[in-house]
Amino acid sequence: MNDPDMPPAPEPIPAPPAPPAETPAERAEKAAIRRRWISLAEWVGIAALLISAVGLWMTWSDRKADQAERASESAEKSLVTFTALRSGGGAVLNLSDPDHRISEIDVTFPPALGAESQAGLSSPQINAQWFDKALLKATDKGKDDREGRLPVLITARWWDGDARKTDRAIYQVRWKTAGRLFRGRTVSLEGASLAERGGTPARLDALWTKERPSR
Repeated sequence: MNDPDMPPAPEPIPAPPAPPAETPAERAEKAAIRRRWISLAEWVGIAALLISAVGLWMTWSDRKADQAERASESAEKSLVTFTALRSGGGAVLNLSDPDHRISEIDVTFPPALGAESQAGLSSPQINAQWFDKALLKATDKGKDDREGRLPVLITARWWDGDARKTDRAIYQVRWKTAGRLFRGRTVSLEGASLAERGGTPARLDALWTKERPSR
């Protein structure tokens, strides 16, 4: 016998209906969606690889540019560029380069001129007495008052720490001749400028052939 005061027993909750079976079309659509996601992930990965590669290339390129700049600066420091200052009324050209403390120089003249080379000069200079007789002989039987350029090869040496450095270049020495009443002609030096880097005696002769005044 049922107790009238007891609540009625709860009704059982019905089980949820089973989902409807997927149709072939739905399964194909879901598979296509998964493939699209996979393709998108692949493209994202490829893009990340490309960005990483570009970053690495830019880093490498910047490093190479820095190395090239440092090498260029080092190469420039290893080159001597003399400036010439007249003294003694044009009898001497004093040579200087503020970036290098020159220990000695050699001065070589065109072999065809016949002037003796000067080696181991502790004072960088060009003295007219080294070649004035040869130059006057080469320009004889012409006008007394002349001017021109004489190519000379200057080899400079200096110390960079414990390393001994050497640089060689051809300079064009500007000269003038003038007549005197009783003592023939004189040679005075007007200046000098860098003509080209490096140089050989044969190259000096070739330049002197072009520069030598005609009689």
